[in-house]
Amino acid sequence: MRINVGPIHPSTHGVLRLVVDVDGDTVKNIEPHVGFLHRGVEKLMENRMYMQSPSYTEKLDYIAPLSWDDLYVGAVEQAMGIEVKERAQHARAILLEFQRIASHLLWLGAFCNDAGQLLTNFMWAFRERAQILKLLEDVSGNRMFYVNLRLGGLNQELPPDFRERALKLTDYLEGRISGYPDMLEANPIFMERTKGIGKLSRKDAVNYGVSGPVLRASGIAEDVRKSKPYYVYEKIRFRIPTGGKGDNFDRYRVRYEEMLQSIKIIRQAIDLMPEVGDIKGLPIKLIGPNAKPDIVITERELPRGEGIIFMVPDKQKPYRISMRSPTFINLAAIKKLTINAKFADIFPTLGSLDLVFGEVDR
Repeated sequence: MRINVGPIHPSTHGVLRLVVDVDGDTVKNIEPHVGFLHRGVEKLMENRMYMQSPSYTEKLDYIAPLSWDDLYVGAVEQAMGIEVKERAQHARAILLEFQRIASHLLWLGAFCNDAGQLLTNFMWAFRERAQILKLLEDVSGNRMFYVNLRLGGLNQELPPDFRERALKLTDYLEGRISGYPDMLEANPIFMERTKGIGKLSRKDAVNYGVSGPVLRASGIAEDVRKSKPYYVYEKIRFRIPTGGKGDNFDRYRVRYEEMLQSIKIIRQAIDLMPEVGDIKGLPIKLIGPNAKPDIVITERELPRGEGIIFMVPDKQKPYRISMRSPTFINLAAIKKLTINAKFADIFPTLGSLDLVFGEVDR
């Protein structure tokens, strides 16, 4: 039998259609159909001045908008030869790690629903996430789409009590998040829906080109923050969590451990951040690089994997820009993960990939 799953509403994982062939309740073939949210963002950005585009990039991943904003602004800074101010480097790293935790919390809450959990963990995750969003709102002035980065720094100075609030928030998050496994891993339904389900071997993970937590869950310790460090990550000590089996449980566990590592990164970045110094970047001007390089390639470790921007700069706007979306590539592994699985296992496995379809489709 052939079953159409979707198109699924954005209140779940985004607008996705799956065409599934089943024999009984066993999956024999699965084909994802994407493009429902395609807006031609890359072409739009080629017709806008450089600093008119962060509002586009933030909407690619509306769960972690700051991460794509940072990737794009970093590409423009590279094209213009602008060095990010020292204090701003620390601030960006801190804000990006808070954004990573908030992103993983939303994923975890949704994944618990996919895996048959009660609403308890969903509500816990959103409770903690709300505290992070409040801090990011006070820093940028916006709760969801921040557009807070400027060339060389931030849009505005950090709040006077930022250091104290950030450290207090890390203590709160660590205390709350540390208790999650006691609930989740003691639940037989959660364990049955994750352990041994949706396995992706090391070899297949490499062949499919997956990245981020999906790659690390298969046992490969690749993280751009370590392999090609930017900002202050070279000065900071943190561990890259990895899995062993590459199943749904390992993908959950890697993201859980990453949240704890992000807390360590934030604390170290706060300790290393100079207390004085300019943090504000250049005002928005409709200009571009004078002595531009031929090609700019910028990489960042986004919450969902490795994001890359390839840009051919021009004087006032990109001549060509192409973006590597980690979730688009991670989605390609869905067939490998679900062939010969049970039909019901499609949904927690799909959820374990942490897909955002604004980024998949672009």
